[in-house]
Amino acid sequence: MADSYIYGREKLSFKLLIELYAVFFKIGLFTFGGGLAMLPMLTDELSIKRGWVNRDELVDYFAIGQCTPGIIAVNVATFVGYKKQGVIGGVIATLGMVAPSIIVISLLALFFSNFADAVTVRKAFSGINIAVAALLTKVVFTFIKKAVHSVFHAAVCAAAFVAAVFFRVHTAWIIAAALFTGTCVYLYERRKVRRGASPLEGKNK
Repeated sequence: MADSYIYGREKLSFKLLIELYAVFFKIGLFTFGGGLAMLPMLTDELSIKRGWVNRDELVDYFAIGQCTPGIIAVNVATFVGYKKQGVIGGVIATLGMVAPSIIVISLLALFFSNFADAVTVRKAFSGINIAVAALLTKVVFTFIKKAVHSVFHAAVCAAAFVAAVFFRVHTAWIIAAALFTGTCVYLYERRKVRRGASPLEGKNK
């Protein structure tokens, strides 16, 4: 059987599709705490080990995943799968990411009520919560190093933090305000560049 075939304009590789499913199944199975807590493992599996995406792309995927409906990690899996193998790759990667959750949640739904109050189980979940907190702290520093490159970026970051923590502003409004502010700054800087370039353009003509 051929290792690949043409689907529309995409050349699909069965080996790569299987690898996409296996990698995201592993990520979904061995990470706790939701999308942001998955960033260290996603970085290790997707950027360092396989080079499917670079770290800047991964941070961009997380930012877009935060702004779009659905779970961040699932959205990232869809983006990476689509980049590597088009629509089919996006579907396969997404299925790989959600399959462990479906399996584990189904098993917990059957048996959790029998041992939820056990001291050992409560202690185990406490340990998991502490580990997730550490992973999230690492994620925060990773995002700061990748996203904050100027005084403007630092100001937006600080304003978003203050709005969320002290004024309890809904995340959707913070994202919308950041999107609007970033767009305005981009258009302003683009206009300045065009004005600065226009005299030179006139001399060259």
